[in-house]
Amino acid sequence: MEYISTRGGPERFSAAMAIKQGIAPDGGLLVPETIPPVSLDEICAMAGRPYVDRAVQILSLFLTDYSRAELFEYAAAAYSEERFVPEPAPLVQLNKYNDREYILELWHGPTAAFKDIALQLLPQLLTAAVRKTGETARICILAATSGDTGKAALEGFRDVEGTSVVVFYPSRGVSEAQRLQMVTQEGGNCHVIAVDGSFDDTQNGVKAIFSDPEVAARLKAANILLSSANSINWGRLAPQVVYYFSAYADLLQQQKIEPGEKINLVVPTGNFGNILAAWYAREMGLPVNKLICASNRNKVLSDFIRNGHYDRRREFFRTNSPSMDILVSSNLERLLFELTGRQSSQISGWMNELHSSGHYQVDPATLRSLQEVFVGGFADEIGTMKTIKETYDRCDHLIDTHTAVGFNVYSRYAARSGDETKTIFVSTASPFKFSSAVGDAIFGSGYSRGRSEERLLDEIAQESGLEIPATLLDLAKRPLNHSLVIDKNDMKKTVEDLLIQDS
Repeated sequence: MEYISTRGGPERFSAAMAIKQGIAPDGGLLVPETIPPVSLDEICAMAGRPYVDRAVQILSLFLTDYSRAELFEYAAAAYSEERFVPEPAPLVQLNKYNDREYILELWHGPTAAFKDIALQLLPQLLTAAVRKTGETARICILAATSGDTGKAALEGFRDVEGTSVVVFYPSRGVSEAQRLQMVTQEGGNCHVIAVDGSFDDTQNGVKAIFSDPEVAARLKAANILLSSANSINWGRLAPQVVYYFSAYADLLQQQKIEPGEKINLVVPTGNFGNILAAWYAREMGLPVNKLICASNRNKVLSDFIRNGHYDRRREFFRTNSPSMDILVSSNLERLLFELTGRQSSQISGWMNELHSSGHYQVDPATLRSLQEVFVGGFADEIGTMKTIKETYDRCDHLIDTHTAVGFNVYSRYAARSGDETKTIFVSTASPFKFSSAVGDAIFGSGYSRGRSEERLLDEIAQESGLEIPATLLDLAKRPLNHSLVIDKNDMKKTVEDLLIQDS
């Protein structure tokens, strides 16, 4: 399997090369040259098999220059019992009296967020890619984060030989637990920098660093190569495709569906990577009816699915689901590339319009193709809080703010459509990572004000009967290892200074 750019560059890249460099030289995103099919018989055969086996089956279709033995070794290490408790992606029935609703819990890893499933595997794929391509430079993993990617990347690459990790996060755009997880991160190769701006500012800054030939030349002289831990890297996206197949296999194993029966997937998303992975699974053969794209008040994706007009020229809101506080959804470029029949010139035009004027309008045929599969909706902060409480009361199941956005959007879709398809809600983070909002939702508005993070965690645990994830215990008592705050215009210089210092 080779990889090509969404912007039409002529080069072809092996999987190892795609993972190593993260982004195409022309600024486009790398996609597989073909989408490999998975038959219904193959999907049914996954039922009853462990997650590692399922992962190897799907990943081997995309990462063809890795042997199955290599993939098994890497997946077994990434998804071990020491890292994921009780397992990487358990599927839970929300209510025993309702066979239609299930939740896919993706937050049982080291940082209590869904990014762990890809970012526990990516370091092994990347270090193998370095060997396979004969690379001798030190690899710098450069990431912008809206809260979860950063900590997951830091934890995944901590003290991995031959690598550095630089993570930028918006100084006022993450939850307190997310911030504490990052600024207390250990590891001699880890750097965490707060940016005075939004996530879009940090993401734009990272993209500018990747595309700056002067930065590349200076880093090359220092024997440093940049790569990405964001979902612009195919090595991040491919492992996310796996858990959609795994969830369907679990439904088959539990005899909740018949083979070939279609399901709905509800995915809260900001940067469009998680729901794009679901779309790829559907294109490969997973029986999916609708992909329900759930946004918060920064509803650029919801509006786009409705009218085909992508417009980031709008007010930016800081919400109680901060990992989705995004106005530029990078992975949408991959979907549009596929929906237009891989018309790279069209994609380049739209992306140039977005960069220069802040918006673009897709053609009617592309919009129809989008709406055949995707349903868009959004929830504001009040709706999100009500949904946490309602879901807890109805199902005795506590969810975080991002997952609640998905439940809220789905409830309105189901009411107006009458769609009774069995549905999986993707749960992206532990409710303990957003303790202030969750505490206010279940105990009453204003409850969290004045309470410490530690006290809130304890009270939520006592109320819900859930165990606090180890990664969140005693966060406030850990040493502060990262305190740098910079202006968004200083990101390039900061990266160069830190990496040359590391080398």
